[in-house]
Amino acid sequence: MQRPLQNKIALVAGATRGAGRGIATMLGEAGATVYCTGRSSRNTGLASGDHRPETIEETAERVTAAGGTGIAVRTDHSDEQQVQALMDRIRNDHGRLDILVNDVWGGDSLMSWGKKFWEEDHHQGFKMLQQAIHTHILTSKYALPLMLPQQAGLIIEITDGDGFFYRGHLYYDLVKTSLIRLAFGMAEELESRNITALAVTPGFLRSEMMLEIFGVTEENWRDGAKKDPNFIASETPYFVGRAIAALAADAHVHKKTGRVYSSWDLSDEYGFTDIDGNRPHWGNHVRDVATTYQYKRCDDEFYSYWRFLSGVKIGDTASWS
Repeated sequence: MQRPLQNKIALVAGATRGAGRGIATMLGEAGATVYCTGRSSRNTGLASGDHRPETIEETAERVTAAGGTGIAVRTDHSDEQQVQALMDRIRNDHGRLDILVNDVWGGDSLMSWGKKFWEEDHHQGFKMLQQAIHTHILTSKYALPLMLPQQAGLIIEITDGDGFFYRGHLYYDLVKTSLIRLAFGMAEELESRNITALAVTPGFLRSEMMLEIFGVTEENWRDGAKKDPNFIASETPYFVGRAIAALAADAHVHKKTGRVYSSWDLSDEYGFTDIDGNRPHWGNHVRDVATTYQYKRCDDEFYSYWRFLSGVKIGDTASWS
């Protein structure tokens, strides 16, 4: 098997389960050395309030089994000292970082679908913003010095959805739309450094938690469509993982900086499949079947609203005087 990411150093922040685990594993499949971080560890116990069994050590083992080198490092990405220590270790081990995937989430236990924002506990909502936005900014801040000397690198924000539609819950929507905007903002400030920042969304993710909710396993997952017909268009976490690996292996990925992309569109572009050989396409499913959920994805016109018509760039201090 070709391993286009051989000798590349990656960090997947939030690699314990779900999309993060799938991304880390598929970066390993492409040959990368992957630092897998999170708070749930086989050695030190699960994260506070976490009742799921997955650990970062299991993810690292999957990375290695897939063909890469998996390294588990327990890290609370809301703790500045722990983030700094993680980056110091990567610097000491390799002297650089090529790929950063920000997938820290941890918000499932902090929200209640169906509640309006005035009915929610705002303290929980604020905590969600801290866990899923502040951690990404903090991690990127301390990761960048490992990319800047090479004038190269790829930062990917994992979000939910490639449009500006409302995601049904105020705090959840703030998180997921903010991550797209975060990718854009970083791309603007990193443009002259040749470092790429973009956002990627999976489709209907068939994560460990969703399999449990639907009462199925990966072997009989199609039975979940009896509960929700849209589940038939779901994808494993490895599908978005292969999307990230394809982006990381693209020598021209910088042309995509500052935008949001979907796993299904990237599959159309790069030709990869899910690990079961299928090519799930949530976009086509929404268009042809789940018509209630139709939306307009971010396009060239949408991105044109994000820039000054005069071409003024942020950082051109003279323009603000």
